[in-house]
Formats: sequence, structure tokens, C-alpha cells
Amino acid sequence: MPEVSNILAGIPLQLPEELSTCLMQQANVRIERIVSRGHASAKSEWYDQAQDEWVILMRGAATLEFAGQTELTRLQAGDYLLIPAHCRHRVEWTDPDNDSIWLAVHF
Repeated sequence: MPEVSNILAGIPLQLPEELSTCLMQQANVRIERIVSRGHASAKSEWYDQAQDEWVILMRGAATLEFAGQTELTRLQAGDYLLIPAHCRHRVEWTDPDNDSIWLAVHF
């Protein structure tokens, strides 16, 4: 029988680092839950992933920066986007007072 889980459950009270949990992985697909609480990428740290990433912010608020763009991308709960492979990006800001819960699909 399929097992039911909850994406909002199991989040620690203390979160010194961003929490990434793999929910499912198969040959060319990985789905993960990411929880941020005031976490951001280091100013010199850029993600440059080999796979496309579709991400939705389930709860909270965040700001992303994309290399080559002058404007930041602000996200609120319910917003989603596709980040193409090798599109350099970083997390500029997440809400320090509330959990920002992401669902990321890498494919």
C-alpha cells in the first residue's frame, strides 16, 4: 500500500542550516523538500545545476537572484518557476521569521 506523508511535517524547531530532504528519486527525476528559515546563499555562491529544476514555494517568502539580471525575483507562497539547466542562480533572501518550504523537482 502507498504510504502517506506530509510535506509540512517533521520540521525541526531549530534550523541552523537549510534543510533538504529527498522525497523521491528515480532514474532522471529527484523531488526534494527544502526548508529555509532566514537562510540565503553566500554572496559568491551560485547554483549551476546540470538538470532543469521546477520549484514551487509552498509556504513563506523568498528572493532569488539570476546571473545577468539586474532585478531580483521575489516569490511568495504558491509561486513557481522553471530554472533551466545551467541557469546560474542563488537564494538572496528567505523570511527569517517563518519557514519557507520549497518543493523542487529536478529532471
